[in-house]
Amino acid sequence: MSLAITIHIMSALIWVGGMFFAYMALRPAAASLLDPPLLLALWSQTLSRFFMWVWAAIILLPATGFWMVFNVFGGIGSSGRHIHIMLVVGSLMILLFMHLYFAPYRRLKLALADNQLEEAGRRLKQIRRLIAINLNLGIIVVIVASSGEYWV
Repeated sequence: MSLAITIHIMSALIWVGGMFFAYMALRPAAASLLDPPLLLALWSQTLSRFFMWVWAAIILLPATGFWMVFNVFGGIGSSGRHIHIMLVVGSLMILLFMHLYFAPYRRLKLALADNQLEEAGRRLKQIRRLIAINLNLGIIVVIVASSGEYWV
């Protein structure tokens, strides 16, 4: 159990913390310092590295979560409401990330490869909106995960 919960928490921390850092710190700093071509290149490189970690997280989170549900909590039916909320919201986050990765992020990379900076800018704006949604969902999951079993 200790290994599963450690991997689970670290995966969530990397994903949600990474989104928080990117959205709340890197985005405003980079936007105030860099011209659009450099800004787009920075985001493309940053997202490329970050998304490798997110892929690991979206494999490890369900794997460790379901392991704990079935080996510690006695199955889905025996799990608390907070576990069900984590499962539903976490699944939405994974689906949203997959859309982000395979649609706007892929289009961002293609636009940059073709030096279509205006199109790349539109895709980056779309990615920012999706990350903002996923960040809020991630914060909800963290709140539910850390306090849900204490709800009446």
